[in-house]
Amino acid sequence: MEQEKIKELFERYCKKLRITPQWDVQLQLIDDPWWNKTGDFKIDCDDRKAILMINILNPKNQNLEEVIIHELMHIKLYPLDQVTESLIISNFEEGTPGYDFAYTQFMSSLEQTVEELAKCFLFEFGEDRELSFGRTSTVKSFNDLYDGLKSIE
Repeated sequence: MEQEKIKELFERYCKKLRITPQWDVQLQLIDDPWWNKTGDFKIDCDDRKAILMINILNPKNQNLEEVIIHELMHIKLYPLDQVTESLIISNFEEGTPGYDFAYTQFMSSLEQTVEELAKCFLFEFGEDRELSFGRTSTVKSFNDLYDGLKSIE
């Protein structure tokens, strides 16, 4: 996808998701071969500033429109993210099984929720409504997950 198109989509979804003008958000296009994420962000919640980073060199996700929406959804949910993370930190000692369980479950649920919201938004407003299955190419198949497991009988 051309850089100008990425910038256009970024600006479009910042407005559509009502992130701007309340937030100051910049887009940073990453062309570092060692950066292994497709999208990420840096955020200063107190100052309402964020930098959305998009991998333009080797993204794992083929639909960068989907990635932009996904990352902007993280900004929308950031206050809830921080409250939940603070509750975990204040109630569990880091490194304990309880902490590890709560934190892992929270992060998994957060990513699933953000992705589901991003898909809904993409299907409603997207130019490219084709979901990317790029990450699935690196995971084991359903049958492979069960190879080597002992029968419970």
